[in-house]
Amino acid sequence: MVRRVMRWVNLALLIFYPVAWIAPLLRAGLLPLFGLSEISVISGLQSLWGTDVFLALLVTVFALFAPLLKTLGLALIQFHFLDRRALPAVNLLGKFAMADVFLIAVYITLAKGMGIGRVETAWGLYLFTACILASVTLGALESRKPVDPTV
Repeated sequence: MVRRVMRWVNLALLIFYPVAWIAPLLRAGLLPLFGLSEISVISGLQSLWGTDVFLALLVTVFALFAPLLKTLGLALIQFHFLDRRALPAVNLLGKFAMADVFLIAVYITLAKGMGIGRVETAWGLYLFTACILASVTLGALESRKPVDPTV
């Protein structure tokens, strides 16, 4: 029963990740008098591709590909299409995905500390962080489970 729930939660991440990518991570503005612009993972990547290709590539790998590949890899293991020996590599992808959350947190901290503009976190940051943490937790729980060939 628990394994079945874990499978469905993992598959649900395939829906929640794209929502988190387009959801507003933060709202930023230069001066307090003007409205704040909402920044999502996708809009942030679009801006980065025009200014810093290396950083854009790095964030694309950490924010989009790593969590998606980790979720798909874990699903393949859970449904016995991929050998459990691949689980450590799959779990490593989840840790790489967590790096993007830390990167966003550093940006917010720097922006707030410099006092130039205004930065507020938005619900998308919490959704994206929850997706990453759920994925890391599912991977950890999966690696603690004994192999059961009948499931």
